[in-house]
Amino acid sequence: MANARLGRTEHITGWTFIAPALVLLGIFMLYPILWSLWMSFQVGKGMNFNFGGFANIVRLTKDPVFIRALVNTLTFLVVQVPIMIGLALLAAVALNDPKLRFRGFFRTAIFLPCVTSLIAYSTLFKSMFATDGVVNNMLMAVWIIQEPIHWLQDPFWAKVLIIIAITWRWTGYNMVFYLAALQNVDRSIYEAARIDGASGWHQFWYITVPMLKPVILFTTIISTIGTLQLFDEVNNITQGGPSDSTLTLSLYIYNLTFKFMPSFGYSATVSWVIVLLVAVLSFAQFVIARDRSK
Repeated sequence: MANARLGRTEHITGWTFIAPALVLLGIFMLYPILWSLWMSFQVGKGMNFNFGGFANIVRLTKDPVFIRALVNTLTFLVVQVPIMIGLALLAAVALNDPKLRFRGFFRTAIFLPCVTSLIAYSTLFKSMFATDGVVNNMLMAVWIIQEPIHWLQDPFWAKVLIIIAITWRWTGYNMVFYLAALQNVDRSIYEAARIDGASGWHQFWYITVPMLKPVILFTTIISTIGTLQLFDEVNNITQGGPSDSTLTLSLYIYNLTFKFMPSFGYSATVSWVIVLLVAVLSFAQFVIARDRSK
């Protein structure tokens, strides 16, 4: 009897300690999520809105700007994420070599962009890739191009610029995860592979990649989520232009809420599109990466 009473007391004490955190999570996380879901069924401008059923969903299918933002976002996802993951993995393998000198310097140099001020680096990129910027001047100096590339004015090159910017910023972030995982791989496995005559490429493809499979899955999912929520770079470098060629879903939500006549219900609907995309793509990546040998 005494033990049961003591167990109940400990149970109540435990809930008492975590209650403040649960209340804060409910107020600042659960409530906004439920509110946005409710708002996604509202129609109207500003604070004058009323229940509209599935009107916002129907509007999505007829909204050319939303479709353009969705296509742009998926384009960044399909092109940029594989490039970034591949570069991060190759950099981690190269910088894990104990024979490489100045490894600490190179690791810091590659990781440093992800802790750089967003505004500072966006402004710098915008200046560097201007028509008369240092990038065009350098490319013309080495005869790679004959005339300046209009990075900020041409729809194709504006997309390329955004891909370069986010790859530069986040490759080092993913590299750190791979470096940490590689520290736990027994080097005797590589030594045995070398004795058996495996080339460097075979060691990478048949040893490194399978050993890092859980980490690759993790970084791919968080990179997917980050790209689907891409906002800062396009807002600070191209403002979604030219002609909405770099407009993303997150920037479109911002425009609907703060830049145009506020349409909170429709912007909430667009935000739930991102939620659904994250859920579907994350589930698909788990399915593709699962161990089929079990």
